[in-house]
Parts: sequence; C-alpha cells; structure tokens
Amino acid sequence: MKMMIASDIHGSAKYCRMLLEAYENEKAGRLFLLGDILYHGPRNDLPEEYDPKQVIAMLNEKKEQIYSVRGNCDAEVDQLVLDFPILADYALVPVGDRMVYATHGHVYNWEKLPPMKPGDILLCGHTHVSACERFGEYVYMNPGSISLPKADSPRGYMLLDGMQFIWKTLDGEEYGRFDADSL
Repeated sequence: MKMMIASDIHGSAKYCRMLLEAYENEKAGRLFLLGDILYHGPRNDLPEEYDPKQVIAMLNEKKEQIYSVRGNCDAEVDQLVLDFPILADYALVPVGDRMVYATHGHVYNWEKLPPMKPGDILLCGHTHVSACERFGEYVYMNPGSISLPKADSPRGYMLLDGMQFIWKTLDGEEYGRFDADSL
C-alpha cells in the first residue's frame, strides 16, 4: 500500500488543502502525519491562511485514512477536536525487513536515537527541513514541512511505495528518492 507522509501543517488551511489534493492525486492508501497539526508554536510565524478549525474539518473527513504521532505543538485539547489518534509519541512501521521508527523529532532524532537495530530508519518531522542521510548503520529521513519549510527546503511530502521513499513538492514534482533495499 502506498502511504503519504507529511509533517508540520501548523494550522494552515491552505497547505492542508493542498496536501489533501496531492494525497488524492497520488492515490495513497494512508496519510501519516508526523505531528504539529493545528498550532503554529511560539517559535514560528503564523502560516499562510492560519485556520485550525478548517484544518480540523478537512482532516476529520479523512479520519479512517490517517495515522499520526504527537508533535511538540500538539496537546490533549487538540485530541478532543480531532477524530483520529494523535498523542502517540512514536509508531513502528515495518518496511520489508526494516523497521521505520516514526516520531515527530523533538524527543528522538538523529542526535538522540531511539532504540534501533542496524538498518532501521528514523523518520521525523520537527525541523521543517527535508532530509535523507545515512548515520552509521541507520538512515534519518524527514519530509520537511508543508506549511513552514526552513533552510530552503521545498514545501512538500514523502511517499512510501513498497521499499521506495519518494520526496515530492506539493505540486507533485519529485526531488528525492531512497530505496530501503539499499541499506
């Protein structure tokens, strides 16, 4: 099953709408959100078209298709309005013989690793910078942010299709690819 992976919506109705349009165009079976869904946080400017209530309505329409982990800007009050679970700190996703440890990145990240075996993949959001980097015996990946990208990172998402991780802009242009079989 093809899965779309995105992070750091930060309450932007405009970019949430664009993400959901891309999700439909990609014909993905699931949308995996890596946290920071509704609130922009004290370190960020307000994203374009900041409207958490609209984001809630759009995402709740897809509740059966969404997996999520908690970001540093997500709180229990957000769970009260979202109809899908968001408060897990991490999720484990098997990809072939590999395990993907998916988390927001504010607790565990490339500098503070969770328990992982050689060949596992650490998937985080939080930095708003897309990445695919080998660190010793594991790989760190980040889809970047759809609403507030930083460090000249494109506004985009990732796809997981079989063993392929594919980075795309919100316009659907591919700009990166990693084959998990290459580990």
